[in-house]
Amino acid sequence: MSSFYATISRYYDSEHYDKEEDLPFYSDIAPEEGCKVLVIGSGTGRLALYLAEAGHTVHGIEIEKAMLDRAIAKRDAIGMQTDGLYFHSGDALTYPLSETFNLAIIPYNTFMHFLDQESQMKLLKRLRKWLNNGGDGRLVIDLPNAGEAFGSQDTDSVILERTFLEQETGHLVMQQSVSRLDRAEQVMEVTWFYDEITDDGTLKRTIVPVTVRYFFAAEITLLLQAAGFQIEAIYGDFDQSPFEDGCPRMIVVAR
Repeated sequence: MSSFYATISRYYDSEHYDKEEDLPFYSDIAPEEGCKVLVIGSGTGRLALYLAEAGHTVHGIEIEKAMLDRAIAKRDAIGMQTDGLYFHSGDALTYPLSETFNLAIIPYNTFMHFLDQESQMKLLKRLRKWLNNGGDGRLVIDLPNAGEAFGSQDTDSVILERTFLEQETGHLVMQQSVSRLDRAEQVMEVTWFYDEITDDGTLKRTIVPVTVRYFFAAEITLLLQAAGFQIEAIYGDFDQSPFEDGCPRMIVVAR
């Protein structure tokens, strides 16, 4: 996981420049100003910065230094160095964070990088302790609806996912992928291609593989219960629509 984000960190903000559909949901679920929030896999700071600017005290844990450096640079650029926004460099499975929180978030597919049950349970049990020492804090996990991936037809084709302008250079980038889904193990192996057109018309290709794991609702429910949580709701998208066949996301809220 770490080497993947080290490679694509320079593209990440440009690729996700318009991702904001989840922000109102998190504002609603952390409505009280001054709520203490923990973000697991805080990346380049998109969500952490938003919640801190809304008046919450936010701690982000990020394992990939290249992503974390970008988050810190954005934080410092808006003058929030000591104003309730803290970034921690380390692995959420081992990082010695002594704070407790009202809300913990595993945002935008981050939990998919925890491939085995041992690491999944270790993270969830740590989060249970971080949430007001196992008290009434909430946990939100944002995942895709696995049913959509499992219901799609297998193909070896390279798929054009999106095009975007790289913010720092203005270069056009075409993002493509080829993937293989192992339905028995619930893992997908994806190879991403970032084709960047430089100023002189040269194509610069970055190739980076990553493996992710899909979760179904019954499985995530059992994992959370085993870690001491109770499911409060499972939504099919950030508008809090029902989790049902064909919905795009699986937004899990637990206490």
